[in-house]
Amino acid sequence: MRLKSFTARNTKEAMQMVREELGEEAIIVATHEEKNAVGGRQVQITAAIERDGYYSDRDEPEASEDWLYDDDDNEAMVIEEVTETLLRHAVPEEILEQIVSHAAVLGIDEPRLAMLSAIEGLFKFNPLPITASKTPFVMIGPPGAGKTLATAKMAARGAMNGLNVAVISTDTERAGGVEQLKAFTTLMDIELKIAKSATALKELILETKNFDQVIIDTAGTNPFDTGNVKSLAKFISAVDMESILVLPANMHADEASETAQIFASLGARRFMPTRVDVSRRLGSLLAAAYKGGLEFADVSGTARVADGLSQLSSKRLIQLLMPRAEGAKILKAQNQSQKTG
Repeated sequence: MRLKSFTARNTKEAMQMVREELGEEAIIVATHEEKNAVGGRQVQITAAIERDGYYSDRDEPEASEDWLYDDDDNEAMVIEEVTETLLRHAVPEEILEQIVSHAAVLGIDEPRLAMLSAIEGLFKFNPLPITASKTPFVMIGPPGAGKTLATAKMAARGAMNGLNVAVISTDTERAGGVEQLKAFTTLMDIELKIAKSATALKELILETKNFDQVIIDTAGTNPFDTGNVKSLAKFISAVDMESILVLPANMHADEASETAQIFASLGARRFMPTRVDVSRRLGSLLAAAYKGGLEFADVSGTARVADGLSQLSSKRLIQLLMPRAEGAKILKAQNQSQKTG
């Protein structure tokens, strides 16, 4: 991947420069207006093209990287690495442009820190409490998202921190739904309570009002099935409780966006990604949070129950997105050193 910025009096001229220099295959990653030297306005467009494609029809192999170091060497390297990372994770173009624009404006000369600052400017992080809470938590999400395991993990964390935890399941129609959760709660010496209706759930919530934490597992909800959505709405409106959206990290980003928006309309404000350990592309995490207006809560990245949840901070998210960022930085520095040596 190669990045280059083009500055012109207007967007039309800048786009013409992009096409002439990089060709029709170039990807626009950022566009913004700025003041020129005489106080007027100018447009800057940052475009990207695959490394193998650049100069493919030119006889200039020895100069294929010269432009990267012409001006603002560190900034160009940073923006390139940030962009490559986002493209690798299949982050939607709208969100990619936002992050790259933030990173470019900040002028930070280290990719990891640039990404961190951009992420902190665009997303909010609000981990679930590990202390007593008066508000029950209800895990909601599509089938197979990992809600039952997330419920067990949160209950285990509460119990290990000395809390008196109550666990309720409304997943009574799915074969093995209750049994799966009961296997976990039995090991933790927690009685699993069952609610087959919104009325039953309301009664159980009243019975558990003296517990330190109340965690509720729900049946998988198809967000594109109106009947399913209405059924879930009845449960979560039965009493005052906070809905936590649980989504697997290996969803397609567009599907995650649509799903998050629907569950957000049902009251979800926080988002718990699961299966990050088996997902190579994490663009769906950013897409769900961005489009759903959701705050990142905790993250589930292991099948273990006892220590299965960790708080998802901005730094933790960067570690997931850029696990080899330091190694890449060193390699780039070495390449630059060899070039100037």
